[in-house]
Amino acid sequence: MSGITDPVADYLTRIRNGQRSQHRHVDIPASKLKRAITQILVDKGYLRNYIDIDDGKQGLLRLYLKYDVAGKPAIRNLKRVSRPGLRRFVGAKELPRVRNGLGIAIVSTSRGVMTDKEARRHNLGGEVLAYVY
Repeated sequence: MSGITDPVADYLTRIRNGQRSQHRHVDIPASKLKRAITQILVDKGYLRNYIDIDDGKQGLLRLYLKYDVAGKPAIRNLKRVSRPGLRRFVGAKELPRVRNGLGIAIVSTSRGVMTDKEARRHNLGGEVLAYVY
């Protein structure tokens, strides 16, 4: 019984652990949802880059972590909001503001995975997956 019940929480934990250990990159089993979250993190400057690695199965994502000149990680905090036991859905008017706009909330909407700011612009609600700042 080694099945992962919450792949997004596992994804966030691997990033957290990699940063605490000062790794240059972390490898994560790939999925469409994880690719979408990764693309958001790269676009917003929380990760340097990522590549898809074909391993003959589901594939891997190799995330290149980003640090400042002092060696501190670009991501200060990753928090899983919605989880399998308690889903968190919000409407377009109730979208959270993370650190008064300095952080981002990753939201899964009917038009795909996007940040809280993009969802607000498109007037969409959805499931709040994680907070990043």
